[in-house]
Amino acid sequence: MQKLTGLSPLMLAPLVLALSLVACGDKNASSDAKTNGAPVAAVAAPAGTSWADMVKATPEGGFVMGNPDAPLKIVEFASLTCSHCADFSENGFPVLRDKYVNTGKVSYELRNYVRDPLDMTGALLARCGGAEPFFPLSEQIFAYQPTLFEKAQAMGEATYKAAVEAPAQERFVKLAQNVGLIEFVMQRGISEDQAKQCLADTKTAEALADGVQKASTTYNIEGTPTFLINGTKVDNVASWPLLEAQLREAGA
Repeated sequence: MQKLTGLSPLMLAPLVLALSLVACGDKNASSDAKTNGAPVAAVAAPAGTSWADMVKATPEGGFVMGNPDAPLKIVEFASLTCSHCADFSENGFPVLRDKYVNTGKVSYELRNYVRDPLDMTGALLARCGGAEPFFPLSEQIFAYQPTLFEKAQAMGEATYKAAVEAPAQERFVKLAQNVGLIEFVMQRGISEDQAKQCLADTKTAEALADGVQKASTTYNIEGTPTFLINGTKVDNVASWPLLEAQLREAGA
């Protein structure tokens, strides 16, 4: 299991939300995604739009971009505090979006697989503006990851413990304040009041935690990122080159 850089074990202590801690970047054994491999035809987006701009929430608690009728549907379970997920965000997601999603051949859904309190804090803020800014905010939080870890380490165990032991509506607000995430999202169009309201939203936090438990049971997720293609978890795929190879094999 890969630990957060420079953080003590206390920094990864689970909260009363019963969040699962899973490895970051572990390889998962499962059957390959079932596709016939026939070439998939491109589909033009409606006039004046691009498929990547079409984003909506999903019943499973994620956000999906792209052609809703795309024959190839990718789901990523990702943690905002996972370095391998941050690497995919930087090196894979832009290519996936521009080269595959925008052809109408592929849709891409990101589901937050929350592993720790800092991860939950980031996930609540990434979702705070709704569907439209979700992907840009998630990308930017992934890029902020090194600074996030530095600020978390500087917080110290006593301050961290006080934050996570605060009442449920306060704990993620306190964590976000200490690691600079409220100011971070304020610079990206989320007001301070809106950010604090999202961080105090225990219903959403509980739904995210429940989603982790359900995904773990359904897909036997042991590490992040984990990818599905057309509903099937793919073997040993935790990087963009490997995922792209699967897409090409599937006809994208």
